[in-house]
Amino acid sequence: MKSNLHPFIGLILLLVSLTVTAHTPPPGARVFFIGIEDGAVVDSPFKVKFGIEGFGITPAGTKGKIRHQAGHHHLLINVDQLPDLDSPIPWDERHLHLDNGETEAVVDLPPGTHTLQLLLGDEDHEPQDPVLMSEKITVRVR
Repeated sequence: MKSNLHPFIGLILLLVSLTVTAHTPPPGARVFFIGIEDGAVVDSPFKVKFGIEGFGITPAGTKGKIRHQAGHHHLLINVDQLPDLDSPIPWDERHLHLDNGETEAVVDLPPGTHTLQLLLGDEDHEPQDPVLMSEKITVRVR
């Protein structure tokens, strides 16, 4: 007697693989700063622009298929230790959430040395897997 389980098992394996890779950026995807470099000297407030390659940008909370192919930016300001990358990114003055899919922000910082880093989050504000994160840059505010 032939088993009818083979197609069912195949479907289950397909669904599991889609779930595992649902928020997985493709190889080579990256986030980065545009127009500001490590060591920049700026006057505050200043505009910071964000770039992304190989993945999309969509507002937080987006539902549907696009949510698996995009995320939204978070700007980490003076963050010494990264947040738990398996949990939602914290909501505080050092973790700026760009919930509407913004690709730039105006930052107002006091004079001194500060660090900036981008971290892409999914519709639930959790980092992508693998994590899409920029290099940390240092800026000096006059």
